[in-house]
Amino acid sequence: MSPGVVVHQGEDLGRWVRSVRLGWDKLTTVQQWMCEHILGIEPAGEDEKPQPRRTQADEWALNYAAAKQYYVREGHLRVPRKHTERIVVNGPDGQDQEERDLRLGAWVSNQRSRAAALSPERVEQLSTIGMRWT
Repeated sequence: MSPGVVVHQGEDLGRWVRSVRLGWDKLTTVQQWMCEHILGIEPAGEDEKPQPRRTQADEWALNYAAAKQYYVREGHLRVPRKHTERIVVNGPDGQDQEERDLRLGAWVSNQRSRAAALSPERVEQLSTIGMRWT
């Protein structure tokens, strides 16, 4: 049952079933038993669960890795504003890998303009790979 397909008295039953399946571990044993044996609802499989969201720190680390890759290849960090950098990222399980295109030029420009708000560690990391701050 998909969300939005079955709505009864204003309640989206598909959305409810999905939330029960994805939140299976949060249910009590009795609730799990009732869902499984009375309603025929089973827990979501690993392939159905959404990927965990990346934190801002994770996103910064990805962009820094792209900047470092660019610096190693080009020898500088004068990245054109519209440049995108393709990097290989490990999946959440650490095994799978995916390619991602990051808007590196915009990111570098934003870091430069926010230099006063960056932590000293991040300023040092960027300075090490040739960041121009002015």
